[in-house]
Amino acid sequence: MLEDGFWYGPIMDQHIHLDRRNLYLKAIEEFVKVGGTAINLVHKPDFNNLPRKISEYRILYQDTVEMANEIRNSFDIDVSVILGPHPVSWEKQIKTLGDVNSTKLHLEAVELALEFISDGHAVCLGEVGRPHYQVNKKTWENANQLLLEIMKITAKEKVSIQLHVEDNGKETYADISKLCEMTGMPKEKTIRHFAPPDLNSEFTCGISSTISVGKGSIERIIDTMKESESIWGMETDFLDDVKRPGAVLGPKTVPKRTQHLCKKMWELDYSDNQIIELMENIHSRWPKVIYS
Repeated sequence: MLEDGFWYGPIMDQHIHLDRRNLYLKAIEEFVKVGGTAINLVHKPDFNNLPRKISEYRILYQDTVEMANEIRNSFDIDVSVILGPHPVSWEKQIKTLGDVNSTKLHLEAVELALEFISDGHAVCLGEVGRPHYQVNKKTWENANQLLLEIMKITAKEKVSIQLHVEDNGKETYADISKLCEMTGMPKEKTIRHFAPPDLNSEFTCGISSTISVGKGSIERIIDTMKESESIWGMETDFLDDVKRPGAVLGPKTVPKRTQHLCKKMWELDYSDNQIIELMENIHSRWPKVIYS
């Protein structure tokens, strides 16, 4: 329901991490208090204590699933789980395990995540991808080959994939689009996480995206959404890091930005039906499509 430009309905953060050692359930309490109704809980790697064997990944994945159950038991919200080995983990483990063993473990962790998805404990593989920072040529080439292999697997298994990639404007989207064509991975089920707020389909190349809704993002969304034919949503990428409170964005951000978007559209004379349709698409209909 929409009343005077205020949305009373579903609000979903499509990419949030939680940590038992930090805010954890208190972060969800903050989210719920400002109107949040659903989250994608994404496996959070500990870059200071990375798994060295697949049994350790299983323990970590299971803990993420158990956190999701604890949230469901504590709050009246929908919780979906996204599991996968982070590409930064792979890059860091090259230094300790070597290229071959790091890649072997990474692919094993992908297969394990797919088991959890097959068993109904998770809905998407992620976040996987490639390092978002500069690495040497060999590592970059290996990262791209690894991502190609992972996308072949998800295409075969008909599983959606949430990608962690570098921010290089349209070039990044164009490259992801090529990978989709090479692997047969549907673009709508290929989701660029932490995406910039440019929804123009010429920019996104038809790839789905979850927008990092920081300051200024709503204005850019409004400027470009009429040229969009792609599925998109909102996220915080909240890290729940005791050393960096609020990083990347705080748990209240998606509900607040949702209301900001509604208010702006209302002020721009969008009809109530147009606003309601968009809100239901962002926070309910589209997530069901891409994470089914």
